[in-house]
Amino acid sequence: MDRTLATAARRLNARHAARRLLPPLVLLTDRLRLPDPLAAAAKLPAGSIVILRDGDLPSGQRLALGLDLAALCRRRRLVLLVAGDPALARRIRADGVHWPEKQLPIRVSGLATAAAHSLPALIRARRAGVAAALLSPVLPTQSHPGAPCLGVIRFAGLARLAGIPVYALGGIDGMTAPRLLGNGAIGIAAIGAFRP
Repeated sequence: MDRTLATAARRLNARHAARRLLPPLVLLTDRLRLPDPLAAAAKLPAGSIVILRDGDLPSGQRLALGLDLAALCRRRRLVLLVAGDPALARRIRADGVHWPEKQLPIRVSGLATAAAHSLPALIRARRAGVAAALLSPVLPTQSHPGAPCLGVIRFAGLARLAGIPVYALGGIDGMTAPRLLGNGAIGIAAIGAFRP
């Protein structure tokens, strides 16, 4: 894992009021951009969050990956969330659920985070009771090539208006992470930046 990314994430987290409840780093799985999520998760500091996405995997493969991640997360004291599938989260004994923006229920139960791409989405996430939102894309990203991004200044404004802790996601790596300092984020969420 890139030390500059980890250092910037810790500095963001240290400045945030919710730092005792939420860690500085979030890893999202993506079988195309992060083919070995177990190796990446094994390098995370204790307390970090891992979000199992990969909803396009056949259910048996996603279950197997989830079970492997759950075992690793328990050993390494990482927090495991499952994207959009509370039944799978219960089955693998994950710590909670990460809600894609379009699937966010009116009210969440247990530990939950949500994806957000706008102020209305952040407001819905806050009203639903999530612990934090992953606001994206901050910068141009390989996950969505050519898609418009928020930019650091707009991200900072949205993070301050959110009313809940917000992670910066999209185009964040060791080179871009220092640009986020002072923007109100509680930490950094990433995929490709965690490639071993």
